[in-house]
Amino acid sequence: MLAILRKLKLGFGAARAAVTLAVAGVLGRLRSAHQVVASKPTTGITLGPKVVLFLHWDRGGRVREALFTYIAQLAESGRSVVFVTNAGKIEPTAEARLLTLCAGVLVRRNIGYDFGGWRDAIETLDLPRTETEEIIIVNDSVFGPVRPLEATLLRLDYEHVDVWGLTESWQRRYHLQSYFVAFGPRAIRSPAFRKFWAQVIPAPSKAYVIGKYEVGMTQAMIKAGLRVAVLWPYEALTKLITRDQLAGYLDTDAGAAMRNDPIDMTRWLHILRLRDAIARRKPLNPTSDLWRHLLLSGYPFIKRELLRDNPTRVEDVGDWADVLRDTLGVDPAPIIADLRTMLRGDAP
Repeated sequence: MLAILRKLKLGFGAARAAVTLAVAGVLGRLRSAHQVVASKPTTGITLGPKVVLFLHWDRGGRVREALFTYIAQLAESGRSVVFVTNAGKIEPTAEARLLTLCAGVLVRRNIGYDFGGWRDAIETLDLPRTETEEIIIVNDSVFGPVRPLEATLLRLDYEHVDVWGLTESWQRRYHLQSYFVAFGPRAIRSPAFRKFWAQVIPAPSKAYVIGKYEVGMTQAMIKAGLRVAVLWPYEALTKLITRDQLAGYLDTDAGAAMRNDPIDMTRWLHILRLRDAIARRKPLNPTSDLWRHLLLSGYPFIKRELLRDNPTRVEDVGDWADVLRDTLGVDPAPIIADLRTMLRGDAP
């Protein structure tokens, strides 16, 4: 009887989700995709051959201090950064500071999530232009960069890869995680690129956007014959989780002492969970489950959601600041200050 009730509950849940997505699709088609209310400088936005569309949202129109560092490093690489905020407004001091770093600022209504903002920016800026060689879409869902971004940007080689992500996921279906995706010359000239962005609608559902656009974007590029890859491949990260990592916990006197330390115990439990998931071919979220392995492999970010909410209950994230300070030699203070502001409710 209990099994029947569970199946019924799952069936009702799936039906409810399907209805929600269908309604979101209808409402998205009723909305205008164009929600830009201001473009700065008013004289026009001049772009170079490499363009970054930096998507931002904050309910008060504020810009976190760390974002200026992120944007500055993107600009220093020779790329034209366009700051796209979905807040509908922006603090005047932040706007003035952004305009010293960015090619331009687009202020739009908070409709359509990140993909709605990126589509709006692409069409508002008439991208790609004749001279455009690269378009990178990024958002503000990360803390960092915790190490200079130059090394990451130099690895974006379009000779053999057309679309680069930083990390990839097999959750739902294979896709590049959309907080940072770089399109090279062949990709932006492909009809698939224009076709994909033209069909993005401002649907009022995060689940709809993830399924149709985050996952769908990668699938559309692959189906068009474009070469897709990431700088930190999932398989390479999972190979770092080896039996050797457990040896210190299971086989030695030092391991016995470690098991009495709560931090080491959570690390041990996390490794066990990861190994179990890999053995059962259960997809992991690299930016959450493999955060430590990413950082130790040269990755420059930590996901904001991981430190703020830890929605997947990653066991070992409690010592993230120690990893930055003691292992990488990076001061965690700016992230701690940013996180405290978020937890007070002063930022999303």
